[in-house]
Amino acid sequence: MKYYLIAGEASGDLHAGNLMAELKAQDAAAEFRFIGGERMQSAGGTLVKHYKELAYMGFIPVLMHLPTILRNMKLCKQDIAQWRPDVVILVDYPGFNLDIAKYVHAQGICPVFYYISPKIWAWKEYRIKRIRRDVDELFSILPFEVDWFAQRGYTIHYVGNPCVDAVEKMRKTFKDFSELCTIAILPGSRRQEIKDNLGMMLQAASKFKNYKLVIAGAPNIPASYYQRFIPKGIKANVRFGETYQILNQSVAALVTSGTATLETAILHVPQVVCYYTPVGKLISFLRKRIIKVPYISLVNLIANKEVVEELVADRMSVENIEKSLAKILPKGCCRQQMLCEYDRMCQILGGAGASRRAATQMIECLKNK
Repeated sequence: MKYYLIAGEASGDLHAGNLMAELKAQDAAAEFRFIGGERMQSAGGTLVKHYKELAYMGFIPVLMHLPTILRNMKLCKQDIAQWRPDVVILVDYPGFNLDIAKYVHAQGICPVFYYISPKIWAWKEYRIKRIRRDVDELFSILPFEVDWFAQRGYTIHYVGNPCVDAVEKMRKTFKDFSELCTIAILPGSRRQEIKDNLGMMLQAASKFKNYKLVIAGAPNIPASYYQRFIPKGIKANVRFGETYQILNQSVAALVTSGTATLETAILHVPQVVCYYTPVGKLISFLRKRIIKVPYISLVNLIANKEVVEELVADRMSVENIEKSLAKILPKGCCRQQMLCEYDRMCQILGGAGASRRAATQMIECLKNK
């Protein structure tokens, strides 16, 4: 079968690449064309555009690059219409991908599958109408999404979470540490997140003198950028491409919101979620009225309770981080309970094999159609 995949950022490229490898393993005649990156290229097929030519986020960057975005969208539509795939598989990136879904559905070219659902349960719930209309099958990696979509009259498939696969793969290479002496600092993958969060995270963690501080560096962010926000007198190493290894040798972690909170929990490292934003009181006010979910971390959303403390917007301060961190360090009052809740969360997620299960279900759905 002919598969056309679209991923618009690094994480989507990773998960789509793993999915393609599984599709190829189960479909000897598989052919691929795609918008993506190096991970997808390693699975084989034809790269139409690199995702870096699409990945503009935020109102101003999108507005500045609107002609380029529209050209890429037109190119993608024309390429799909010309190649006539058996299925289009969209990977997250809803701003671009939902428009592609609308076009493919309207033209009747082929079924549209969505792998890794847009997070419309957090905001922009109105997009459910577009998904119902334009997406034939949706494959979720977050278990709570099944009930959320079902309550709105749309049935989806839960295939497991690829973070479990990634952690299990890396775990085989880990060294055992007899003594954990590091506090991991994961200040986000974007420059603004690092600017807003890193300084306070380090100030709080440095109060605990028995531990080294290690910052997990994000791809495409130079080490010199991190140095700008390390307070004077505080020693902290920045390591790149070693996030899982850093967590494995850490006694606790300070983590910004995102997939990193889930990966930290799967690795059983107690954590505090830290996410500072300017005008914090206004953000907290708007959050209660615009954001549709009670938590920002995937750990708490999956567990449906507060497993990890979330210091968000006006709640985030050096003093609050220090107090919360003390609770999860060895002999801290909340450490063991958090680790027990991690076990329960991992049971909810299910075992490894998300990419394999997704590929199996996709092929089965295509056969049935």
